[in-house]
Amino acid sequence: MGKTVTRTMKKEAYDKKFCALLEKYDTAFLVHADNVGSKQFQMIRTSLRALDTVILMGKNTLMKRCLKVYIENTGNDKWQVLYDQLLGNVGLVFTSANLVEVRDKINEFKVGAPARAGVIAPLSVTIPAGPTGMDPSQTSFFQTLNIATKINKGSIEILNEVEVVVVGTKVGASQAMLLGKLGVRPFSYGLVFQQVIENGQMYSPAVLDLTDDDMVASFGMGLKRIAALSMATGYPTIAAVPHMIINAYKNVLAIAVETDYSFKYADKVKAYLADPSAFASAAPAAGGGGGAAAKAPEPEPEEEEEDMGFDLFD
Repeated sequence: MGKTVTRTMKKEAYDKKFCALLEKYDTAFLVHADNVGSKQFQMIRTSLRALDTVILMGKNTLMKRCLKVYIENTGNDKWQVLYDQLLGNVGLVFTSANLVEVRDKINEFKVGAPARAGVIAPLSVTIPAGPTGMDPSQTSFFQTLNIATKINKGSIEILNEVEVVVVGTKVGASQAMLLGKLGVRPFSYGLVFQQVIENGQMYSPAVLDLTDDDMVASFGMGLKRIAALSMATGYPTIAAVPHMIINAYKNVLAIAVETDYSFKYADKVKAYLADPSAFASAAPAAGGGGGAAAKAPEPEPEEEEEDMGFDLFD
């Protein structure tokens, strides 16, 4: 009976704390906490105190229940997007500080770890070609993994660079043992950021790394696609109208050149096609080297209608 009362009191205290955090903060990280030790957690919590940031862990069923009751009691559904994300060993990092600053602070506490058999590799592991320092009696590890080796000066030497572990796959016992003997600790573990919840919206943490240049480039690419789609379908949009006008002008100009019809801007084109040599003096003089060059003679004044400037849009 005493244990049941204690368990109930703990749940009530947890619910009160969870609801208080949901009420106080508008922003949180959803983080995955596999392979994070208690000491590592303590160091992260301590470092975040100055940033007005709180980490809350708990059983998924209890967190979902507290969240559901909070929404029903308050009518505040800005955290509703979080409900279906509470899967696996996850927790919440509530904060009112700069998100990038909080993320970088948490990432400072990643801990290096060896490749253990059975774990899912968070990244690929490659062993470079060259001496390993291992004696010839241990060639069986390399043979099991189909790694080409030779004996050089009494030690095993890898002939070619080889990928021992592929990201997303389970680490085998032979792979783990080989990496351990080579002294390779390829993995690092810490809180993994899965989602950002901000004022009822949820988005990937990768958004935090976007710069102004990335936004401009993305906007420009979208604008090009809209313009291309509009021109292909003949549907005018703000992005496509300038191109449509230019293309229409080119078509009218082409018709004017091939027929007797003419207009102000087509007259110059027709005049050029009729006598290109008349416009030769409009081109810049070729050649010209360093040093004191002879002063070019001043051009004779020409009448306005013989102006050599050639601009279709003047």
